[in-house]
Amino acid sequence: MKTFFITLIFFSGIFLAKSQQLVYKPINPAFGGDTFNYQWLLSSASAQNQFDDKVTTGATGNSGSLSNFTDSLNRQILSELSRKLFQDQFGTGGVQAGNYMFGSLYLQITNTGQGMMISILDTVTGEQSEIVIPK
Repeated sequence: MKTFFITLIFFSGIFLAKSQQLVYKPINPAFGGDTFNYQWLLSSASAQNQFDDKVTTGATGNSGSLSNFTDSLNRQILSELSRKLFQDQFGTGGVQAGNYMFGSLYLQITNTGQGMMISILDTVTGEQSEIVIPK
């Protein structure tokens, strides 16, 4: 009799047990989630954003037409001035091997097997750079 009750409890448990299939549904609408979650996700991401959205502007801080014209004019004047100084220093023949001093910049120009090597030393900060111009 005891075994009958144990068997009855065992088989009744099989018929009374219920289960369901586990299904994952994504939250993000970009991955198939509900489209109503979009505003919540966007506001949550915006609240956590630590970076400012600053529009990149010109050198003067303005992006208007007048400031663009002023910046362009300044670049052209500085370019022409540097071209004049370059021609006065090196002549019409161009850059020749040697040592040159421009304010706090010391330039050493040498011809090597790889091409022309220009060593630049800033005597104020001690920064150094080398440029190799291939043949």
